[in-house]
Amino acid sequence: MKLKQGFDIKLVGKATESIAKDVEAPKRYALKPEDFPGMIRPKSVVKVGAKVKAGDPILIDGKQEEIKYTSPVSGEIVEIQRGERRKLLAIVVEADSNIEYKEFPVKPVDQVSVEDAKAVMLESGVWPLLVRRPYAIVADPSDQPRAIFVSSFDSHPLAPNYEFTLQGQEAYIQAGVDVLKKFAPKVYVGLNGTAPSKLFDNVAGVEKNKFNGPHPAGNVGVQIHHTSPIANANDVVWTISPQGLAQIGKLFKEGKYDAKQVIAVAGPKVDKPEYVETYVGASVDTIAAAKIKGDDVRVVSGNILTGSAISKDGFIGFYSNMVTALAEGKKSRFFLTDGWLAPITSRLSFHKAFGLLGSTSKEYALDTNTNGQDRPFAVTGAFEKVVPMDIYPMYLLKSILAYDYENMEALGIYEVAEEDFALCEFIDVSKHDIQKIVRQGLDTMRLD
Repeated sequence: MKLKQGFDIKLVGKATESIAKDVEAPKRYALKPEDFPGMIRPKSVVKVGAKVKAGDPILIDGKQEEIKYTSPVSGEIVEIQRGERRKLLAIVVEADSNIEYKEFPVKPVDQVSVEDAKAVMLESGVWPLLVRRPYAIVADPSDQPRAIFVSSFDSHPLAPNYEFTLQGQEAYIQAGVDVLKKFAPKVYVGLNGTAPSKLFDNVAGVEKNKFNGPHPAGNVGVQIHHTSPIANANDVVWTISPQGLAQIGKLFKEGKYDAKQVIAVAGPKVDKPEYVETYVGASVDTIAAAKIKGDDVRVVSGNILTGSAISKDGFIGFYSNMVTALAEGKKSRFFLTDGWLAPITSRLSFHKAFGLLGSTSKEYALDTNTNGQDRPFAVTGAFEKVVPMDIYPMYLLKSILAYDYENMEALGIYEVAEEDFALCEFIDVSKHDIQKIVRQGLDTMRLD
């Protein structure tokens, strides 16, 4: 499928396909409830000083206690971080030098019933890898999805190449697919139409569709929209990343929750961008010490469009597959000489106010400056150029802000997640926190 709408943000600092040798293994890892949209009552089930193995539960949602959020490593619980009104922020584990794993049953996948598969996935910690749509929240075990979707490639700026990070894990991916087919009659895989995939080209039992085009062609929500759109609130599908698929496969083939992952460390402020092997929820302190240049730097868990800012000793998010570093944009710009009215080509521009100025292939060292402040919505027609879905983004956003339930449904709220509108936020001349508005809409519809 050829998608025309979208925009590729070309950034300096793409990771070369090698594993960094100069980064020490982090000692601290954390699970953060804020990483899981839809979690209502996060509760710690461990105390400081407790010893855990990888796969032992440390966190639950009081509203869905059957889903266990487990430790990615073995070690000792060293800190339970809380905020205002004792809000649970993070549970921190100091890792052992040699990781010990909780053991789970190993059986040939074809001999595992759907009930047994669900029980193991809920107990081991891999269940939160499944994301439910509508609403983009952790999958509800009581749901019966009509399909499961996997995007085999990531088109975000500087995103990691799964063909490198998951190389050699084809058998785990096939096992993951075989397990998920027990939950849904169809599994769809979205392939990059511009390159072959060693990981997915030979995966059996799935329907494959190829997508060409600029970002967000790799977004699973966009692929769902063009393959088998979500019709209403009860039309439930699940999604999962290739990394999650491999973790589920390894769980059933080897009987352990292995949260090891290879992430990209990239961006304009990274010294020698490359990949780092670590575990889910790792602290970035050793990565920052070895790779990040300068002091006035924003470290992002994830990519620049959908990731979260963290400190230099913060923790990588549960769903993040990269760390990005870019300069803080604190410098003010005079609009006539260095701002929006200046005829310059040294900064990336989607709108290209001066027509032909600017290159589509040049790489840019962007910073965090938004070049403006919040203001009333300006109707530019630009959002429709970066959302390759048959919806009206601007009208959907306005219906969310107006709590107009009927229009939210009619305009496609069930089909979208924050990441599908991230480019709108990037190009928005009104400087709104558009992804936050989308989450507000999703939560409004879910909790109504």
